Amino acid sequence: MTHPVRPGGAACRRRRCAALLVAGVLLPLPVLTGCGGGDDAEEAAPGAQDIAATARDRVRQGGTLRWAVDAVPGTLNAFQPRADAATRRVTEAVLPRLFTLDQRGRPQRNPDYLAAADVTDREPRQTVVYKINPKARWSDGRAVGPEDFAAQWNALRGKDNAYWSARNAGYDRIEKVEQGGNAREVKVTFAKPYADWKSLFTPLYPKSVMGDARAFNDGAREELKETAGPFAVQGRDEQAGTLTLARDPKWWGAPAKLDKVVLTAVPREKRAAALAAGTLDLAEVDPDDARRITAAGRPAPSAPAGSASGKAGSPGTGSSGAGSPSAGAPGAASQAGRAEGAENDAERSPAPVPGGDDVPPRRASTAEQQALRGYTVRKALEPAYTQLALNGSTNPLNDERVRRAVARAIDRQKLADSVLKPLGLPNRPLGSHLLMAGQPGYADHSGALGGPDTGAARAMLADAGWRAPAGTAQPQQPDKKVDAGHDDKGGDVVRAGTVPTTPLSSAGVRAADLQRSTLLRQSAVFYKTAAADRRTTAEGNTATAAYADYRRYEMLAANALSAAEMIEVAPAPGGVRTPDGRDGPGRAADGKPVGADVLGLAGPADPAAGGPAAVKKDGRPLALRFVLPDGPGSERLRTVADRISAMLARIGVQTVVQKVPDKSYFEDHIAAGDFDLALYTWPGSAYPATDGRPIYAKPQPAADGSLTVEQNYTRVGTDHIDQLFDQAAAELDEDASRELVERADARIWAAAGSVPLYQRPEVVAVKKNLVNAGAFGFSTPRYQDIGFKKS
Repeated sequence: MTHPVRPGGAACRRRRCAALLVAGVLLPLPVLTGCGGGDDAEEAAPGAQDIAATARDRVRQGGTLRWAVDAVPGTLNAFQPRADAATRRVTEAVLPRLFTLDQRGRPQRNPDYLAAADVTDREPRQTVVYKINPKARWSDGRAVGPEDFAAQWNALRGKDNAYWSARNAGYDRIEKVEQGGNAREVKVTFAKPYADWKSLFTPLYPKSVMGDARAFNDGAREELKETAGPFAVQGRDEQAGTLTLARDPKWWGAPAKLDKVVLTAVPREKRAAALAAGTLDLAEVDPDDARRITAAGRPAPSAPAGSASGKAGSPGTGSSGAGSPSAGAPGAASQAGRAEGAENDAERSPAPVPGGDDVPPRRASTAEQQALRGYTVRKALEPAYTQLALNGSTNPLNDERVRRAVARAIDRQKLADSVLKPLGLPNRPLGSHLLMAGQPGYADHSGALGGPDTGAARAMLADAGWRAPAGTAQPQQPDKKVDAGHDDKGGDVVRAGTVPTTPLSSAGVRAADLQRSTLLRQSAVFYKTAAADRRTTAEGNTATAAYADYRRYEMLAANALSAAEMIEVAPAPGGVRTPDGRDGPGRAADGKPVGADVLGLAGPADPAAGGPAAVKKDGRPLALRFVLPDGPGSERLRTVADRISAMLARIGVQTVVQKVPDKSYFEDHIAAGDFDLALYTWPGSAYPATDGRPIYAKPQPAADGSLTVEQNYTRVGTDHIDQLFDQAAAELDEDASRELVERADARIWAAAGSVPLYQRPEVVAVKKNLVNAGAFGFSTPRYQDIGFKKS
């Protein structure tokens, strides 16, 4: 029975279902609770943080930090569905955070607010006693006390529908909140044991917000009258797109070094220009802009002998160091901004063809170069990972054998290399759905699924009834270790026998069009071959004429392939499903035929050309609809998708690429289950037993016939996985709870609903004299320590 899908509703609000989509990025932001403190840099994993950590006595007093955000926060209430990254920045600076996270994602008691916090009893009920710092006060002078804790519990426990909250995880396990031994103690008694109790009451709001539903729903959206942090909300300017935080003189802790922090809404594609104009001090950027900043700081290269192309102001030619944004193998795809999806600069060089991404930074003007020299690039692995999602509610992915075959066809190491190596970041594929590399308990459980093996993948497909027609060419064997369309150096070499083509003659395409398509694809092969030769001649020197020829031939090849695809949008062979869910040519919402800019067929080559043949079942090829955002900042995401499509082609699986508007990507496709394959990002968490469950919980039929999926948009889950999460959340022994989480992760891998690919890079442009800020990784900023270094 097919159920209407209901990802939202009260059940979704009871979990952490508030989500942010930024060009293909799925982020339930309340999960990313704040962090800071904990001096354990020697224990942190490589790439954990890059903030130019500096002692406070070396930081100048005063100054204003202009910090780029995607948008002025839609609400200042972190527990509402509209909460976003800017909301989190504000609450981190102005509200109590009882526990922060260190660089390894470990909760640490925040002494600015808590003198102590301990589990005092386990039987007959778990009891936690919080001892509040006697100095902790709200900006109106009232002491932070038990009444604030009680009000927050009542608002978030899920018993009062008047509160429009996004989640109640953990609060629903509390039996009562009361004053302890004195007015500065809070005693919390749990009805059910809760391992992740340290996640509660962060951020902590005053009772004036939590004690009244109208204040919770509306009052805290645009202002916070009472705060208790190193900064306070000074005001917002909707027209200018800014929200200003000012140093709070009533703050009892170490005073803030900065006078103000101005969160400024700047679209990602405009950030490079804003940095060059000197209107920003800190901004997350995509790797291409990071390369421009890095190149601006290098000495101008001298022209190579015999070349007229070396000019002052061109990108540097030396090999990048490990810490450089362009370090790593050439030709590798890199990540854009807030995940492969951050918007690109409008003036950048044309996007690379699928499968290649060694794009040198756009040549900046002398004035722009001079301005960008005042910035540096800081980078780390963000506590978030990009996954390949396989929709288990659609045919044929509702067959676990097919899902496992698809997953086994993916070479995650090559994808991680393509994204992380150019940035000089650790490039091991992520081996867990629930913990990031470096977190306590992290272990690679991908063995529960198995490594990349095209032979094993094809055997699984055959077991599920999907086989190549007798007498057709077989795909490349797994021991070859070379992807179609890539040479062994990571370059993009398309050979005649491996050009992805579709047997269009059997699909009703006119002979003349078929001939044009064939000629265009042959031209693409010639251009790609010429590009490979010129790239070899250039020897990595981006200032040479040979390298310019290489890029030009790459563009010509891309144009030829694009033109061929425009011709090839026709009834799909064997009745391939199209974006509107019907056989034959796709149609958009307005009824017009879908063009090649929306729908493209990639997959096994025509058997006559000697390439791998499509596997079929009952005469129909195995074709999967790969839904991707089409915004200007999603090129890197689509590059990763193209690599995945090429890997699937090796086992006879076709992919039908459907590009959709960024704004509708999540709501209309991911949440609605309108996809076969998709790429999006989930955040890591210090509390995986709590935060992982709604993402991987088994979908449940509701009374009205709909399917409640919570945040499990792959629709793949098992009762066993749910039980392991429940046991882990109720286990107060940390080691035992962690072991249960590890077992859950192994089962998630085995179910093959999602395949973690790599941890997302965090790339931040920062004024060179700005310290204690940049790529924070897991740890939340200590806002009071951020500032400009003394001369």
